[in-house]
Parts: sequence; C-alpha cells; structure tokens
Amino acid sequence: MRWLLGILLFLLVVLQYRLWIAEGSIAEQHRLRQQLDDFNRINEQLRARNAVLEREVLELQSGKAGIEQRAREQLNLVREGETFYQVEPAESAAEKQGAQQ
Repeated sequence: MRWLLGILLFLLVVLQYRLWIAEGSIAEQHRLRQQLDDFNRINEQLRARNAVLEREVLELQSGKAGIEQRAREQLNLVREGETFYQVEPAESAAEKQGAQQ
C-alpha cells in the first residue's frame, strides 16, 4: 500500500512540474501570448508608418506640388521673387531680451 501511495505522490509531482515549469507549461503559454501581443502592436505601428510613407511616395511621384511642399517645409526654400519671414514665438523673444539685460 505504501508503494502505491509513493507512486501516486511521484506522479503528482511530475504532473505538477509539467503543468507549471516544463515546456508547454502555463507560464510559457502566458509568456508566448504576451510576446505575440507585443509583436502585433509593433506590426500595427509599422503598418501605419508604411502607409504614411506610401502616401508620401505617391505624392512625390504625382507631380511637382508634393516636391515643392517638401522643399518649403523641410528645407525652408522659397521661390524666386518671394520673401521669407521667420516669426519667433513671443516667449522666445522675451527670453532673449531678458538675457541681454
């Protein structure tokens, strides 16, 4: 009778080990689900970024308007005969005056 109790206790320990620690355990499944959620979130961010880049490429391929807009915004370029005015925010101007005094 003792040997039967010993065998049952051993089987209980082995099954608990497989359930909580071994490969395919509950902890591993939780870790893999978390990893899958992280990958899905990263993929969504990359899809959104790719969509923005694709729109920009299509705009640049469609004509000069997209190229001109990019040149004006990113490189601060102006057309011939235009005057460029740079306006500083009020707080920056006030800080500069305070630093000069």
